[in-house]
Amino acid sequence: VYTFKNRLGDQSRLGFTVSAKLGGAVFRNRTRRRLREAYRLSESRIKPGHNIVIVARHGGIDAPFALLQRDLELLLGKLGLLEQQHDA
Repeated sequence: VYTFKNRLGDQSRLGFTVSAKLGGAVFRNRTRRRLREAYRLSESRIKPGHNIVIVARHGGIDAPFALLQRDLELLLGKLGLLEQQHDA
């Protein structure tokens, strides 16, 4: 995951890269859909105002979706992009 602040204020932009080395077009599109859904489920906690590029790697492609989502949240957390959850 690569990220940098943008000048859009309260908007974030998202991009994906999936190399042709990982598989054919159907495989790459499925990978992008899975990554996009993992991002969507975490989007409400992500701080706005960043450009985020997610690079698919071979090791995580066949991973179960729950693991993919957890790993994405861990990476975003390490980059300081996740807002802290407030327990009631």
